[in-house]
Amino acid sequence: MFLISDALAEAAPAAAQQTNMIATFLPLVLIFGVMYFLLIRPQVKRQKEHKKLVEAVEKGDEIITTGGMLGRVLKISDSFITVEVADGVTVVVQRQAIATVMPKGTLKDMRDA
Repeated sequence: MFLISDALAEAAPAAAQQTNMIATFLPLVLIFGVMYFLLIRPQVKRQKEHKKLVEAVEKGDEIITTGGMLGRVLKISDSFITVEVADGVTVVVQRQAIATVMPKGTLKDMRDA
């Protein structure tokens, strides 16, 4: 009786194995799809928006750096910008360190407060 059940198990049809393969890889495909739409795609979108923001910065814009410094752009080069953070105090930072561009007059409002 023991040997007969083994013989029947070996004679499983090939279609069942193919269905089993699809059932094995389907969760992996679904997980990758969810990861793409929840993590990868939004991150790529944010990177494109940041690149566009950094390229649009002009002399005289008021910015906040990723370090939290608020200042006015004095000079722009390919990789670096010079930012005036206080009267007579300038700092050179990488262009990629720009976090946001603030509305005009923000720096004056902050100094008056």
